[in-house]
Amino acid sequence: MSYLNIENKKFLIFGVANKRSVAYHIAKTLEENGAVAIHSVQNEKNAEAVLKLFPKAETHICDVENEGQIYDMAAILKEKHGEIQGIVHSLAYANYSEGLKPFYETKKKDFLQAMDISCFSLISIANAMRDIINKDGSVITISISATNMAVENYGYMAPVKAALDSSVCFLAKSFSKFSNIRFNAVAASLLKTSASAGIPGYLDYYDFAEKFTLRKKNLMTEEVGTLGAFLLSPASSGINAQRIVIDAGMGVNFFDNEVIKLATIGSKYANGQ
Repeated sequence: MSYLNIENKKFLIFGVANKRSVAYHIAKTLEENGAVAIHSVQNEKNAEAVLKLFPKAETHICDVENEGQIYDMAAILKEKHGEIQGIVHSLAYANYSEGLKPFYETKKKDFLQAMDISCFSLISIANAMRDIINKDGSVITISISATNMAVENYGYMAPVKAALDSSVCFLAKSFSKFSNIRFNAVAASLLKTSASAGIPGYLDYYDFAEKFTLRKKNLMTEEVGTLGAFLLSPASSGINAQRIVIDAGMGVNFFDNEVIKLATIGSKYANGQ
């Protein structure tokens, strides 16, 4: 028996896209520990991708921008399963089709769409599923570690993720009125995923970030998957309403001697010294 104690427990997973996605690694870890992963995807194309990764998986199509579809899926799950142990919310979207722009040029429609998909969807999902989540269950969402830093290439996604982190606290508090369902955010540093690859300039940031980690090696998506599975399990029963940072120590290492040396050399070169 696994220490996670999740054998035969059912979890609803939002956000599997491919083998590089955080949701994939969480689902994989859950299944390796005896759990059952039920998947929700946006469209048929994504459903086909999930079935290639998990051939026996139960998969539902649900566009979270359409709140009615969330409630329809909740009704189906309640009828079929009665109860699930937890939920993985690994959804994010920002429109970078026009390239990276200064934050003050953010378009209202783009910001609101990002907020709807990346943040409000968690609230909608929690509300729709509240009667089928085990009263001692767990809900996790995937955030980022840099919500309080002006990382330019994140654009308006960092403020959206900050709202997501705050929503976790309010969901945990409001659900505590009738259950022991826990809500936590996994705040990961830079990862090499397909979604992040669409952010202008991201790969340069990713390569540079490696120098800030204490181990001089970037965070791996598998490591985030392991943390996610732990937070979904009874093994983490005392952790609630938290933003858990996982960044390989990057957040404490901004004055690393190697990085300072490189920055100094770069500055002298730029000034012709």
